[in-house]
Amino acid sequence: MAFRAPFRTYVCFLMFTQGPGPDACSSIPKTEFVDLLAGFECFTRTGNALPVETVEALQNDCSCAMFGAVSSPSRKVVGYSSPIVALRKKLDLYANIRPVTSVASSCEDKPAVDLVVVRENTECLYVKDETQTVGPNGKEARATRLITERASRRIGEMALEIARSRPRKHLTIIHKSNVLSITDGLFRETVRGIPALPGADGKYDGVMVAEQLVDSAVYRLFREPHIYDVMVAPNLYGDIISDAAAALVGSLGLVPSVNAGDTFVMGEPVHGSAPDIAGQNIANPLAAIRSAALMLRHLGHVDGADRIEHAVDEVVREGKCLTPDLGGKSKTTEVVDEVVKRI
Repeated sequence: MAFRAPFRTYVCFLMFTQGPGPDACSSIPKTEFVDLLAGFECFTRTGNALPVETVEALQNDCSCAMFGAVSSPSRKVVGYSSPIVALRKKLDLYANIRPVTSVASSCEDKPAVDLVVVRENTECLYVKDETQTVGPNGKEARATRLITERASRRIGEMALEIARSRPRKHLTIIHKSNVLSITDGLFRETVRGIPALPGADGKYDGVMVAEQLVDSAVYRLFREPHIYDVMVAPNLYGDIISDAAAALVGSLGLVPSVNAGDTFVMGEPVHGSAPDIAGQNIANPLAAIRSAALMLRHLGHVDGADRIEHAVDEVVREGKCLTPDLGGKSKTTEVVDEVVKRI
């Protein structure tokens, strides 16, 4: 599913965060960026993890964006909230699309793993509605989980469109409705019901829709990843499944994603931040480069996206210029230069 913005020069904002994000994202080839701030380091300096200026620039002045890796503290920090979660809501980027594809031994062969995780981006436990009280058993913590018909329908339609565009035309709904019969039940029923909605007009008739409980889906993902084509899931399940799937292709440093709405798209490498290697020029840039390609593809620039993705595949397939997370000894900048040569 893609849209093409009105033809003009794209203004792409690069949001610097912390860790190796700047090392990886700033090296995306042949692209002009305007830098914006977000993240925990920004919060420690300004008291705001997502400045108003960043949000306004994204809403008013740009066509697309790239978001670098960002850390959030594992403990509660008063006043801090994850900027990426907030951005997804403010920009209505309701779909997180994460292709997970291995690199075949030759360009003629099919990859052993070729699937797409489509994650609902705005609801579930990520609404961040938590409370803590004291009861007879001591401290009691509760979190509200929100699943709506509207959000489930939107993400289901996005997933069906993606499945319809792929050769296998297969969609698996991931849920746990045997336990969470109301919330996951609503998600499952809404997605399953989309092909029969007025206006669908049979366009999804060629898509096979299956379903899988999330725990068994993770098990089967590692045992037989080839059975999956497109997977659609509520926010939390999609987050976990896509990170786990990255292990099937060698590294989180290879897996791209985009956060997409109906009129805006933001690339985001799946890997998190790694402050321990910040500034060492050894961060893997390939997930960021692939995210840029995926962003271009979503904007309708398929040829450009293909060129970038093929160049990355060639570098990985050859195996001579890789960062340490993939067993290599090359620097970030060296890997980028190698990709640029092949575009």
